[in-house]
Amino acid sequence: MDASNEHALNDELLQDIQRLSFEYFLNEANPANGLVADRNTPTSPASIAAVGLALSSYPVGVERGFMTRAAAIERTLATLRFFWNAPHGPEPDATGYKGFYYHFLDMQTGRRVWKCELSTVDTALLLAGVLSAGAYFDQDDGSELEIRQLADALYRRADWRWAQNGGPTVTHGWRPEKGFLRYRWEGFDEALILYVLGLGSPTHPLPPESYAAWLSSYKWKTIYGRELVYAGPLFIHQFSHIWIDFRGIRDAFMRDHDSDYFQNSRQATYMQRDYAIRNPKGLSGYGENCWGVTASDGPGPTKREMTIDGRRFFGYLARGAPFGPDDGTLSPWAAITSLPFAPEIVLPALRHFHEMDLHVGNPYGFVASFNPTIAAADGRACGWVSPDHVGINQGPIALMIENYRSDFLWQLMRGVPAIATGLHRAGFSGGWL
Repeated sequence: MDASNEHALNDELLQDIQRLSFEYFLNEANPANGLVADRNTPTSPASIAAVGLALSSYPVGVERGFMTRAAAIERTLATLRFFWNAPHGPEPDATGYKGFYYHFLDMQTGRRVWKCELSTVDTALLLAGVLSAGAYFDQDDGSELEIRQLADALYRRADWRWAQNGGPTVTHGWRPEKGFLRYRWEGFDEALILYVLGLGSPTHPLPPESYAAWLSSYKWKTIYGRELVYAGPLFIHQFSHIWIDFRGIRDAFMRDHDSDYFQNSRQATYMQRDYAIRNPKGLSGYGENCWGVTASDGPGPTKREMTIDGRRFFGYLARGAPFGPDDGTLSPWAAITSLPFAPEIVLPALRHFHEMDLHVGNPYGFVASFNPTIAAADGRACGWVSPDHVGINQGPIALMIENYRSDFLWQLMRGVPAIATGLHRAGFSGGWL
């Protein structure tokens, strides 16, 4: 295939996958309150992280012609009004408390379900979407003015210092029945966006010491000759990058290691491919164009495991490479979301997934995850496939494809005071800052 034809195929595939991924937020939502289903199943509750990704995706949808500006305004206003007016307090059936929100909410009432936790990181993902909506809808129209006012009010309400529960780092969350969760955001993880937003708050900011405490828990590793801050699941290297352009900006830790978080994610992306090529466990399908180990559904029963021919297979699990756990389950969305970091290896993987027919019969693009180590009943090379699509998988695809194509969301978020302030307070300098 010559270069021009290959470029045309890449662009056509990217447009198609971006549009299909975006449509999740149009179809799997309650237009009355803006809540977005965690999964495309009839009984699924809403995920507040999926709502944040939806709020960030609507501007992309407008720019790409997937929805009108009027429709995006209507959906965004419904969402922000709901979160501002929903029951907010210590009651066990509220929607949120102290400016944070429960991980999962009833799609109709918006109340807490499953006795889930008030989630600090999922609230951070929600607020990132809230702030992106406030930045995009900048016209003098009354509706767009209300969006900006509500976005600012929602961000100001979050009490980040309360979420520390007296410690240096931020807790994972809180339950009205038992209080704060014992786990904290320590060690390199998806909480980079959480700390930036917490530090940037004009009302209840995290102290700079909290970020220093988080950095002190990092682990710098050399794996396959690549040096990086390590985290096994690929999504950890991606989520914060949806909103923040880390190219060329460095905090104290990255200055000490002559790197930045963008380069770190590039190394992590290559490390995943290195692992698939080496394939130390002899799992089926793995190779230079077939990789993507992350948190995902798997062929095992939910929260349990099953054994086939001596191999263990798990249900939903935070899978990681190269140190595991890994049962042969791969997630196309995880590979695609690394597109801005390493397009030269992601685009061939995208074409490979396309050639495997992983999109056949799926309304929102590729299957969420598949496991070729388990022979499929119908003989398909992909083996087991996940029956569900998940909101927090779909959003990163649409948004990171856009960042690769145009830098759109990165450019938008550069102008958000909370982001710039948070980065400065965290000690970032250089580049666009």
